[in-house]
Amino acid sequence: MGKLFIGWMWLMSHLPLSVLRGLGWLMGRVLFYLVPSRRRIALRNLELCFPETTAGQRRDWAKQSFVVFCQTWLDRSWLWFAPQKTLEKRTRMTGALQELEGDTPTIIFAPHFYSMDAGGTALTIYCSRPFTSIFSTQPNADAWIRKGRQRFGDVRMLNRDDGIKPIIASLRKDHGLLYLLPDMDFGPNDSLFVPYFGQVAATIPSLSRFARLGKAKVIGMYTRLTPQGYEVTISPAWQDFPSDDVVADTTRQNRELEAQIRTMVPQYYWVHKRFKTRPEGEPSLYA
Repeated sequence: MGKLFIGWMWLMSHLPLSVLRGLGWLMGRVLFYLVPSRRRIALRNLELCFPETTAGQRRDWAKQSFVVFCQTWLDRSWLWFAPQKTLEKRTRMTGALQELEGDTPTIIFAPHFYSMDAGGTALTIYCSRPFTSIFSTQPNADAWIRKGRQRFGDVRMLNRDDGIKPIIASLRKDHGLLYLLPDMDFGPNDSLFVPYFGQVAATIPSLSRFARLGKAKVIGMYTRLTPQGYEVTISPAWQDFPSDDVVADTTRQNRELEAQIRTMVPQYYWVHKRFKTRPEGEPSLYA
């Protein structure tokens, strides 16, 4: 990530939140028209997932989604540069916070809502347990992103290419928290085709497998953009998870995600081709 851009983000961190959100709104409205490829993907995803809604409703959701994307991206300025007291003022942890206590190995299911970085940063402030996150290589951005995500707490970043052993070790030996985002289409390798919003979607079963191998409980963490900043909600531990049926577990994962998306549709990451990988012989859903 270029020094000029990082310097610009540092300057943005000093702006009032209302100003940043206004800039994000403007950027999002413009990008909706300037990036037609992503606009088409978002609209197609919403059509596949919410066929019962009108085209107008889906277009409104897509426009809002671009706005939330830009607002949460600009918010990384203060998330990763502002003093801790600013973050404490603008982020709120709610829900079953007791699930974060103790030393039981714990996997946090943290799907790709645009606010996920705010949730991860809040977690490192409010929770003192060791914290492991898995990332995919992002050329020219890795160093800045890792530094931002490791500002507070005891955070370890593992590259997805490092394999499973250090991930399981972080659960079994360190009795820490594993922050997992398994809700994207990672291709056919190791994926299962399970239901998702009335379609079948290639879904990696890592949540079930890591929980079983690490003897860990699973909780959900869902972060919502609010006018005041962010609200981070922790769910109670999932009962009877993992089971002996990895397909059933992965189906449940998608079902849990669907329920959360329905509470804040525009805040989910719709610009990703979630249904890109199809069962053999099926045509693409993105014509």
